[in-house]
Amino acid sequence: MRIMRATVSILALLAFAAAWPHAPAGAESAPALGGFQIIVNPANPVTSVERRFLPDAFLKKVTRWPNEELIRPADLDTASPVRRRFSEQVLRRSVAAVKSYWQQLVFSGRDVPPPELDTDWQMVRYVLKYPGAIGYITPGANLDGVKILTVR
Repeated sequence: MRIMRATVSILALLAFAAAWPHAPAGAESAPALGGFQIIVNPANPVTSVERRFLPDAFLKKVTRWPNEELIRPADLDTASPVRRRFSEQVLRRSVAAVKSYWQQLVFSGRDVPPPELDTDWQMVRYVLKYPGAIGYITPGANLDGVKILTVR
């Protein structure tokens, strides 16, 4: 019985440690969040967001930043490994499931998916173009003036 309790306690502790959010210390020196960095336009006053905000923003369930600017998410191409990691870790869906989600919304006339961009460079250009833009890029990619969001 003691061994069983100890095993259950250890498993619960490991599950808790794995689920514990690892928030970056500072925006510019922030380590990659699961193999990607969340970026926004430098004019965006937001410097950090709750992790639960990201799926709502990228799936367009939330459409405005606190300053009322339109949130303009963008995705990388479906073949991108960064997109796969982002979809699985943040949206908690496979890329195929996200595509299906958008197909249903498009078919019902309720919304359109975010633009899909081929490269980190295109993502940075998109984010710089629109004040409300949000995207994700490979860690170490050229930021060229975009702001990295801290995720809590």
